[in-house]
Amino acid sequence: MGANNEGAANASNKVQIMLGLPKGRMQDQAVRLLGDAGLPVVIDEREYRPKVGNGAGAYPKSAATIEYSTKLLKPQNIVEMLASGSRDVGFAGADWVCELGADLVELLDTGMDPVRLVVAAPEGVVREVKARGGGTAAWEAVCGRTPVLASEYENIAQGWIRANIPGTKFIRSYGATEAFPPEDADLIIDNCATGNTLKANGLVILDTIMTSSTRLYASKAAMSDKAKKEAAESLVLLLKAVLEARRRVMLEVNVNADLLEQLVSILPCLKSPTISPLDKGKAYAVRVAAPKESLAELIPEIKRCGGTDIVVTALSQLVP
Repeated sequence: MGANNEGAANASNKVQIMLGLPKGRMQDQAVRLLGDAGLPVVIDEREYRPKVGNGAGAYPKSAATIEYSTKLLKPQNIVEMLASGSRDVGFAGADWVCELGADLVELLDTGMDPVRLVVAAPEGVVREVKARGGGTAAWEAVCGRTPVLASEYENIAQGWIRANIPGTKFIRSYGATEAFPPEDADLIIDNCATGNTLKANGLVILDTIMTSSTRLYASKAAMSDKAKKEAAESLVLLLKAVLEARRRVMLEVNVNADLLEQLVSILPCLKSPTISPLDKGKAYAVRVAAPKESLAELIPEIKRCGGTDIVVTALSQLVP
Protein backbone atom coordinates (compact mmCIF):
# COMPACT_ATOMS: atom_id res chain seq x y z
CA MET A 1 0.00 0.00 0.00
CA GLY A 2 2.91 2.36 0.71
CA ALA A 3 4.21 2.08 -2.87
CA ASN A 4 0.76 2.88 -4.24
CA ASN A 5 0.47 5.97 -2.03
CA GLU A 6 3.87 7.27 -3.03
CA GLY A 7 2.91 6.82 -6.67
CA ALA A 8 -0.42 8.61 -6.36
CA ALA A 9 0.96 11.66 -8.17
CA ASN A 10 2.81 10.30 -11.18
CA ALA A 11 5.26 11.87 -13.63
CA SER A 12 2.42 13.46 -15.61
CA ASN A 13 1.17 15.13 -12.41
CA LYS A 14 -1.99 13.03 -12.09
CA VAL A 15 -3.56 11.65 -8.94
CA GLN A 16 -5.44 8.37 -9.22
CA ILE A 17 -8.35 7.90 -6.83
CA MET A 18 -9.81 4.44 -6.35
CA LEU A 19 -13.55 5.17 -6.10
CA GLY A 20 -16.35 2.86 -4.96
CA LEU A 21 -19.82 3.49 -6.37
CA PRO A 22 -22.78 1.75 -4.68
CA LYS A 23 -25.04 -0.75 -6.43
CA GLY A 24 -28.71 -0.82 -5.54
CA ARG A 25 -30.95 1.92 -4.17
CA MET A 26 -28.08 4.39 -3.65
CA GLN A 27 -26.72 4.10 -7.17
CA ASP A 28 -28.95 6.48 -9.15
CA GLN A 29 -28.61 9.40 -6.77
CA ALA A 30 -24.85 8.96 -6.34
CA VAL A 31 -24.40 8.88 -10.11
CA ARG A 32 -26.59 11.96 -10.54
CA LEU A 33 -24.66 13.81 -7.82
CA LEU A 34 -21.34 13.14 -9.53
CA GLY A 35 -22.77 14.14 -12.90
CA ASP A 36 -24.13 17.42 -11.53
CA ALA A 37 -20.68 18.07 -10.05
CA GLY A 38 -19.11 17.87 -13.50
CA LEU A 39 -18.05 14.23 -13.21
CA PRO A 40 -20.35 12.32 -15.56
CA VAL A 41 -20.57 8.58 -14.95
CA VAL A 42 -20.88 6.14 -17.85
CA ILE A 43 -22.05 2.66 -16.81
CA ASP A 44 -22.06 -0.37 -19.09
CA GLU A 45 -24.71 -2.73 -17.68
CA ARG A 46 -22.44 -5.71 -18.39
CA GLU A 47 -19.44 -4.30 -16.55
CA TYR A 48 -18.60 -3.22 -13.03
CA ARG A 49 -16.05 -0.52 -13.86
CA PRO A 50 -17.91 2.72 -14.71
CA LYS A 51 -16.04 5.54 -16.38
CA VAL A 52 -16.04 8.77 -14.37
CA GLY A 53 -15.10 12.05 -16.03
CA ASN A 54 -11.86 13.63 -14.89
CA GLY A 55 -11.80 16.94 -13.06
CA ALA A 56 -9.16 19.15 -11.50
CA GLY A 57 -11.51 20.11 -8.70
CA ALA A 58 -10.41 23.08 -6.64
CA TYR A 59 -6.72 22.73 -7.42
CA PRO A 60 -4.65 25.66 -8.70
CA LYS A 61 -3.43 25.38 -12.29
CA SER A 62 -0.05 24.01 -11.23
CA ALA A 63 -1.52 21.18 -9.20
CA ALA A 64 -2.44 17.61 -10.09
CA THR A 65 -5.37 16.37 -12.15
CA ILE A 66 -7.59 13.69 -10.62
CA GLU A 67 -8.29 10.42 -12.41
CA TYR A 68 -10.90 8.03 -11.01
CA SER A 69 -10.54 4.26 -11.18
CA THR A 70 -14.06 3.17 -10.32
CA LYS A 71 -15.84 -0.03 -9.33
CA LEU A 72 -19.56 -0.63 -8.88
CA LEU A 73 -20.00 -2.57 -5.64
CA LYS A 74 -22.52 -3.31 -2.92
CA PRO A 75 -22.31 -0.67 -0.17
CA GLN A 76 -21.16 -3.20 2.42
CA ASN A 77 -18.31 -4.27 0.12
CA ILE A 78 -17.30 -0.64 -0.38
CA VAL A 79 -17.04 -0.29 3.40
CA GLU A 80 -14.85 -3.41 3.61
CA MET A 81 -12.58 -2.30 0.79
CA LEU A 82 -12.16 1.18 2.26
CA ALA A 83 -11.27 -0.42 5.59
CA SER A 84 -8.67 -2.61 3.87
CA GLY A 85 -7.28 0.32 1.87
CA SER A 86 -7.93 -1.15 -1.57
CA ARG A 87 -10.36 1.73 -2.29
CA ASP A 88 -9.55 5.36 -1.47
CA VAL A 89 -13.04 6.89 -1.33
CA GLY A 90 -16.55 5.54 -1.77
CA PHE A 91 -20.24 6.05 -1.15
CA ALA A 92 -21.93 3.90 1.49
CA GLY A 93 -24.57 4.07 4.20
CA ALA A 94 -23.72 4.85 7.80
CA ASP A 95 -25.66 1.70 8.74
CA TRP A 96 -23.10 -0.56 7.07
CA VAL A 97 -20.15 1.32 8.54
CA CYS A 98 -21.72 0.74 11.96
CA GLU A 99 -22.55 -2.90 11.22
CA LEU A 100 -19.03 -3.72 10.04
CA GLY A 101 -17.29 -1.64 12.72
CA ALA A 102 -15.13 -0.03 10.04
CA ASP A 103 -12.61 2.64 11.00
CA LEU A 104 -13.17 5.12 8.16
CA VAL A 105 -13.03 8.87 7.64
CA GLU A 106 -16.45 10.37 6.91
CA LEU A 107 -15.94 13.11 4.33
CA LEU A 108 -19.52 14.15 3.58
CA ASP A 109 -23.07 13.29 4.58
CA THR A 110 -24.99 13.85 1.36
CA GLY A 111 -28.34 13.46 3.10
CA MET A 112 -29.51 11.32 0.18
CA ASP A 113 -31.54 8.12 0.65
CA PRO A 114 -32.26 8.74 4.34
CA VAL A 115 -33.39 5.66 6.25
CA ARG A 116 -33.90 4.50 9.82
CA LEU A 117 -32.65 1.18 11.11
CA VAL A 118 -35.61 -0.15 13.07
CA VAL A 119 -36.81 -3.13 15.05
CA ALA A 120 -40.26 -4.30 13.92
CA ALA A 121 -42.70 -7.11 14.68
CA PRO A 122 -46.31 -8.10 13.92
CA GLU A 123 -48.75 -5.64 15.46
CA GLY A 124 -50.71 -8.28 17.41
CA VAL A 125 -47.56 -9.78 18.89
CA VAL A 126 -46.29 -6.40 19.98
CA ARG A 127 -49.62 -5.62 21.67
CA GLU A 128 -49.62 -8.89 23.63
CA VAL A 129 -45.95 -8.61 24.63
CA LYS A 130 -46.50 -5.10 25.99
CA ALA A 131 -49.57 -6.30 27.88
CA ARG A 132 -47.36 -8.92 29.57
CA GLY A 133 -44.76 -6.33 30.56
CA GLY A 134 -42.17 -7.06 27.89
CA GLY A 135 -38.88 -8.94 28.29
CA THR A 136 -37.77 -12.38 27.15
CA ALA A 137 -40.39 -14.28 29.14
CA ALA A 138 -43.20 -12.25 27.61
CA TRP A 139 -41.90 -12.86 24.09
CA GLU A 140 -41.57 -16.60 24.75
CA ALA A 141 -45.10 -16.78 26.13
CA VAL A 142 -46.65 -14.89 23.21
CA CYS A 143 -44.62 -16.59 20.46
CA GLY A 144 -44.74 -20.05 22.02
CA ARG A 145 -41.02 -20.52 21.42
CA THR A 146 -37.66 -18.86 21.93
CA PRO A 147 -38.13 -15.61 20.00
CA VAL A 148 -36.43 -15.39 16.62
CA LEU A 149 -35.04 -12.18 15.07
CA ALA A 150 -34.10 -11.92 11.38
CA SER A 151 -31.84 -9.27 9.89
CA GLU A 152 -29.06 -8.58 7.41
CA TYR A 153 -27.30 -6.63 10.19
CA GLU A 154 -25.93 -9.40 12.41
CA ASN A 155 -23.64 -7.37 14.66
CA ILE A 156 -26.18 -4.61 15.25
CA ALA A 157 -28.91 -7.19 15.84
CA GLN A 158 -26.86 -9.19 18.34
CA GLY A 159 -26.11 -6.01 20.27
CA TRP A 160 -29.80 -5.09 20.38
CA ILE A 161 -30.75 -8.62 21.46
CA ARG A 162 -28.29 -8.59 24.37
CA ALA A 163 -29.64 -5.25 25.57
CA ASN A 164 -33.35 -5.96 25.10
CA ILE A 165 -34.36 -9.62 24.71
CA PRO A 166 -31.45 -11.83 25.84
CA GLY A 167 -31.60 -15.38 24.53
CA THR A 168 -33.36 -14.47 21.28
CA LYS A 169 -32.26 -16.57 18.33
CA PHE A 170 -30.73 -14.72 15.37
CA ILE A 171 -31.32 -15.64 11.70
CA ARG A 172 -29.35 -13.95 8.92
CA SER A 173 -31.55 -12.67 6.09
CA TYR A 174 -30.40 -11.85 2.57
CA GLY A 175 -32.99 -9.31 1.56
CA ALA A 176 -36.81 -9.23 1.89
CA THR A 177 -36.41 -9.33 5.67
CA GLU A 178 -39.95 -8.04 6.22
CA ALA A 179 -41.30 -11.30 4.75
CA PHE A 180 -39.95 -13.45 7.62
CA PRO A 181 -42.65 -12.82 10.28
CA PRO A 182 -44.69 -14.43 11.61
CA GLU A 183 -43.82 -17.99 10.55
CA ASP A 184 -40.02 -17.76 10.26
CA ALA A 185 -39.20 -14.96 12.67
CA ASP A 186 -40.91 -12.97 15.40
CA LEU A 187 -38.96 -9.74 15.01
CA ILE A 188 -36.80 -8.12 12.36
CA ILE A 189 -34.20 -5.38 12.17
CA ASP A 190 -34.23 -3.63 8.81
CA ASN A 191 -33.76 -0.24 7.20
CA CYS A 192 -36.92 1.76 6.69
CA ALA A 193 -37.47 4.84 4.51
CA THR A 194 -41.22 5.48 4.68
CA GLY A 195 -42.53 2.54 6.72
CA ASN A 196 -44.94 1.58 3.94
CA THR A 197 -43.34 -1.83 3.34
CA LEU A 198 -43.50 -2.68 7.03
CA LYS A 199 -47.13 -1.60 7.19
CA ALA A 200 -48.00 -3.64 4.10
CA ASN A 201 -46.59 -6.72 5.85
CA GLY A 202 -48.47 -6.10 9.09
CA LEU A 203 -45.41 -4.96 11.05
CA VAL A 204 -45.05 -2.07 13.49
CA ILE A 205 -41.89 -0.37 14.71
CA LEU A 206 -40.73 -1.26 18.22
CA ASP A 207 -37.49 0.68 18.33
CA THR A 208 -35.29 2.93 16.16
CA ILE A 209 -31.64 1.99 16.45
CA MET A 210 -30.06 4.66 14.21
CA THR A 211 -30.54 6.89 11.21
CA SER A 212 -28.51 6.51 8.06
CA SER A 213 -27.97 8.15 4.67
CA THR A 214 -25.62 7.98 1.70
CA ARG A 215 -22.24 9.31 2.78
CA LEU A 216 -18.82 9.69 1.22
CA TYR A 217 -16.11 7.91 3.16
CA ALA A 218 -12.34 7.67 2.75
CA SER A 219 -9.82 5.10 3.88
CA LYS A 220 -7.32 6.01 6.57
CA ALA A 221 -4.54 5.13 4.12
CA ALA A 222 -5.79 7.59 1.48
CA MET A 223 -6.13 10.40 4.01
CA SER A 224 -2.54 9.88 5.14
CA ASP A 225 -1.34 10.47 1.57
CA LYS A 226 -1.08 14.21 0.84
CA ALA A 227 -1.99 14.04 -2.86
CA LYS A 228 -4.96 11.73 -2.31
CA LYS A 229 -6.16 13.73 0.67
CA GLU A 230 -6.17 16.91 -1.43
CA ALA A 231 -7.98 15.06 -4.24
CA ALA A 232 -10.62 13.80 -1.82
CA GLU A 233 -11.12 17.28 -0.38
CA SER A 234 -11.50 18.65 -3.90
CA LEU A 235 -14.19 16.07 -4.64
CA VAL A 236 -16.00 17.00 -1.44
CA LEU A 237 -15.94 20.67 -2.44
CA LEU A 238 -17.57 19.86 -5.78
CA LEU A 239 -20.24 17.65 -4.23
CA LYS A 240 -21.02 20.18 -1.50
CA ALA A 241 -21.48 22.85 -4.17
CA VAL A 242 -24.14 20.71 -5.88
CA LEU A 243 -25.92 19.82 -2.65
CA GLU A 244 -26.01 23.46 -1.57
CA ALA A 245 -27.31 24.54 -4.99
CA ARG A 246 -30.14 21.98 -4.74
CA ARG A 247 -31.33 23.65 -1.57
CA ARG A 248 -31.29 27.17 -3.03
CA VAL A 249 -32.34 29.28 -6.02
CA MET A 250 -30.96 32.51 -7.39
CA LEU A 251 -33.47 35.25 -6.60
CA GLU A 252 -33.21 38.53 -8.50
CA VAL A 253 -35.34 41.58 -7.77
CA ASN A 254 -35.38 45.30 -8.62
CA VAL A 255 -36.18 47.95 -6.01
CA ASN A 256 -36.22 51.74 -5.77
CA ALA A 257 -33.31 53.30 -3.90
CA ASP A 258 -35.43 54.53 -0.99
CA LEU A 259 -36.71 50.99 -0.35
CA LEU A 260 -33.39 49.16 -0.74
CA GLU A 261 -32.50 48.94 2.95
CA GLN A 262 -35.94 47.64 3.88
CA LEU A 263 -35.81 44.98 1.15
CA VAL A 264 -32.30 43.79 2.01
CA SER A 265 -33.27 43.37 5.67
CA ILE A 266 -35.76 40.59 4.84
CA LEU A 267 -33.59 38.64 2.39
CA PRO A 268 -31.98 35.35 3.51
CA CYS A 269 -28.53 34.84 2.05
CA LEU A 270 -25.24 33.04 2.64
CA LYS A 271 -23.29 36.21 3.43
CA SER A 272 -24.68 39.38 1.83
CA PRO A 273 -26.69 40.05 -1.34
CA THR A 274 -25.14 41.30 -4.57
CA ILE A 275 -26.39 44.83 -5.24
CA SER A 276 -26.02 46.66 -8.57
CA PRO A 277 -27.17 50.25 -9.29
CA LEU A 278 -29.82 50.92 -11.96
CA ASP A 279 -30.86 54.18 -13.61
CA LYS A 280 -27.93 56.17 -12.17
CA GLY A 281 -28.61 55.01 -8.62
CA LYS A 282 -32.35 55.67 -8.60
CA ALA A 283 -32.97 51.92 -8.27
CA TYR A 284 -31.03 48.74 -7.61
CA ALA A 285 -30.90 45.15 -8.79
CA VAL A 286 -30.50 42.73 -5.89
CA ARG A 287 -29.38 39.11 -6.23
CA VAL A 288 -29.36 36.52 -3.47
CA ALA A 289 -29.10 32.72 -3.20
CA ALA A 290 -32.29 32.00 -1.25
CA PRO A 291 -33.46 28.70 0.29
CA LYS A 292 -36.13 27.06 -1.88
CA GLU A 293 -38.26 26.31 1.16
CA SER A 294 -38.58 30.03 1.94
CA LEU A 295 -39.97 31.14 -1.43
CA ALA A 296 -43.67 30.78 -0.63
CA GLU A 297 -43.36 33.27 2.23
CA LEU A 298 -40.50 35.33 0.84
CA ILE A 299 -41.87 36.40 -2.55
CA PRO A 300 -45.07 38.03 -1.18
CA GLU A 301 -42.94 39.78 1.45
CA ILE A 302 -40.60 41.09 -1.26
CA LYS A 303 -43.58 42.56 -3.09
CA ARG A 304 -44.77 44.23 0.12
CA CYS A 305 -41.32 45.81 0.50
CA GLY A 306 -41.46 47.32 -2.99
CA GLY A 307 -39.61 44.65 -4.95
CA THR A 308 -40.44 44.31 -8.66
CA ASP A 309 -39.39 42.20 -11.65
CA ILE A 310 -38.70 39.16 -9.47
CA VAL A 311 -36.82 36.38 -11.26
CA VAL A 312 -36.15 32.93 -9.76
CA THR A 313 -33.44 30.82 -11.39
CA ALA A 314 -32.32 27.26 -10.65
CA LEU A 315 -28.69 26.78 -9.58
CA SER A 316 -26.38 23.96 -10.62
CA GLN A 317 -23.50 24.58 -8.18
CA LEU A 318 -22.99 26.98 -5.32
CA VAL A 319 -19.63 27.37 -3.56
CA PRO A 320 -19.99 29.60 -0.47
